[in-house]
Amino acid sequence: MGRFLPVLVVLVGLSSSEGRQLRAEICTPQSQMQAQDRNVLATASRDLALKIQSNDRAGLQRQTISEFATNFDGIANAVKAVAPKLSGSVPEVEQVYLLDASQLKQRPDGTNPDAEFVCTLKTEGGKPSEADFTIPGLPAGRYAFAIVEFSGTSPWQVSLLLRKDDPAASWKLAGFFPKEKLAAGHDGVWYWKQARAIAKQDPWTAFLYYAEARGLLQPATFVSSTHLETLRSEAMDAAPPEIVNGVSTDEPLVIKGADGNEYRFTGFSPDNGLRADQLDITLHMNQVPGVTDPAAMQARNRAAMHAFLSAHPELRGNFHGLWVFTDIPNQFPVATSATMKEIQ
Repeated sequence: MGRFLPVLVVLVGLSSSEGRQLRAEICTPQSQMQAQDRNVLATASRDLALKIQSNDRAGLQRQTISEFATNFDGIANAVKAVAPKLSGSVPEVEQVYLLDASQLKQRPDGTNPDAEFVCTLKTEGGKPSEADFTIPGLPAGRYAFAIVEFSGTSPWQVSLLLRKDDPAASWKLAGFFPKEKLAAGHDGVWYWKQARAIAKQDPWTAFLYYAEARGLLQPATFVSSTHLETLRSEAMDAAPPEIVNGVSTDEPLVIKGADGNEYRFTGFSPDNGLRADQLDITLHMNQVPGVTDPAAMQARNRAAMHAFLSAHPELRGNFHGLWVFTDIPNQFPVATSATMKEIQ
């Protein structure tokens, strides 16, 4: 996704957690809410979205839960960066959900568990579907999730996590998740359809298109749905055999270059950070032990580009270029970029 597009993910989880909450908390989708509850939540969500759009950081801080209002710089900086992207658009509240975690209990060690909300929906044809929320380290409370659309020539979506600490209190911001709805001029459904159409003859491009589709269609990382699970299943079925089980630092994809060196790739993703009409590809590698000179790492990054494209030349026609990151523990990575034409 766009490296230079500002995206803030603020979770209300205040401690790390392991495992999943075994029992679901209570989710009420908007179709099952009382009209008054739905209207109050939609009004609060739209008001918060308008404050983000107008860069009203002081007003937003007053409507933010205390845990974040007292340390607001991160949110304020993200709002400042996102606000220009929303200018000129009219916010429309697309979906609201009530997420009741008021009965959630802390673990014996005092940490907060994961909260799991299963929201049963119905499609127009009557076929049941779900929207699911799995939020790590969630303190007990009454929450809500809202999706606000900003239409325009460059449409955006701002999803909001809200909390109400008292029945008589107003809804306050507990997290916000802005994202552009288009990548290289196309929406998530387009990438999904393209991936499905080329999955058999070009699995690598399909794999990256499926990833882009999920990134565009998923409102926040802790949200899933029946449709997103279908997409995930298709992507798994179509994944290139060498990465069907994923890649990691311990299990990288190893490609041998023409120079005789092995390049160990620990991650792949699509990226729309540089071009408005075509995606790039981002590749990650770990630092080679003992190699600390930035120039040497840049040279290795460029050699890795050649090795990767030599192994998968079909990607040249579908993407604008490559980014390679050498990841260094506790430091910024060393990044190298080049267009496909520059990688000969």
